[in-house]
Amino acid sequence: MRSLHIGIAGAGLAGRMLAWRLLRAGCRVTLLDMRQRDALDTASMAAAAMLSPLAELAVSDAVVFALGQRSMALWPQWIDELHAADPAADTPPVYFRQQGSLVVAHAPDQSSLAHFTRLLQHKLPPAYQSQVQRLDTAALATLEPALAGRFAQGLYLQGEGQVANDQWMAALARELARLGAVWHSGVAVQALEPRCLRARRMAGEHAGEEFSIPVDIVVDARGAGSKPLLSGLRGVRGEVLRVECKGVVLQRPVRLMHPRYQLYVVPRPDHLFVVGATELESEDTGPVTLRSMLELGSALYSLHPAFGEARVLSLLSALRPALDNDQPACMQQDGIWHINGLYRHGYLCAPALVDSLTRQILDSTP
Repeated sequence: MRSLHIGIAGAGLAGRMLAWRLLRAGCRVTLLDMRQRDALDTASMAAAAMLSPLAELAVSDAVVFALGQRSMALWPQWIDELHAADPAADTPPVYFRQQGSLVVAHAPDQSSLAHFTRLLQHKLPPAYQSQVQRLDTAALATLEPALAGRFAQGLYLQGEGQVANDQWMAALARELARLGAVWHSGVAVQALEPRCLRARRMAGEHAGEEFSIPVDIVVDARGAGSKPLLSGLRGVRGEVLRVECKGVVLQRPVRLMHPRYQLYVVPRPDHLFVVGATELESEDTGPVTLRSMLELGSALYSLHPAFGEARVLSLLSALRPALDNDQPACMQQDGIWHINGLYRHGYLCAPALVDSLTRQILDSTP
């Protein structure tokens, strides 16, 4: 039987993961993306890649929670599959931890922590209530010694985790090349049709050249770039700070409550930390603002003063795609499949969405 040829517009998190799963299923895949493979100014890279179905339920809904729970089961399985696929590769497994997360607040902000706790208690299904554990000063110090004596109380959200997004995206790129994906970088999509992708080369000796690729199925995974095709889609600006600090050791992600925002600090190997909080209803694609940098830095310093000596490695910003209901979506419209609207829940929900879309594509074909 002839293998399906799938054309995917967009090689971000969803596009790469979908291409990988379809290639594993025996399909041929062609990817088109306007950026280069190692670009940093993307929603996939400007992320802390926290896997927080419990914490996100406080600001989302049951749909996101269900997708998150499904993804939490898929993440370790898919990371193992990706690593086992090419054991000769001279790269370590993608960094993945599932040791829960902490939520804390300084004394003046205890009302924010109390409100967050009430939301979780109200929205969490009974079967998951035991995963939210209140901590006093001693219990908090036991779980996270670096925070000993700094906070009077907190919450431990059992089962939450994180993945190193930069390692994951790089590993996917290597595996797609190994599996034979055709990947066109630096091209602008001109039109998407049910069985054809039309694009224009943006740089190089063939800049301006237009070309078309006939395929069996077209998938649009361009995030905010899909606005012309999806009504109600908007870009929400997100910003993250990456620092190196040898004076602090954290075992798990920490959220710091604040009346205006939630700061999250996500530890990575080699004394690295990803710090984020900003979520702006703006489609500005410019560099990180001074205000955001000061807010992130001062909140980080308030979590632990040793962060005052942290080395700033990068400041990244990107637009996260969100639909009107702030829920991720997998749907077919005018003969084209769309996977979009991952918003602030990209790494939390992507595996479940990609798994669902892969099954739908394969099952819908005779």
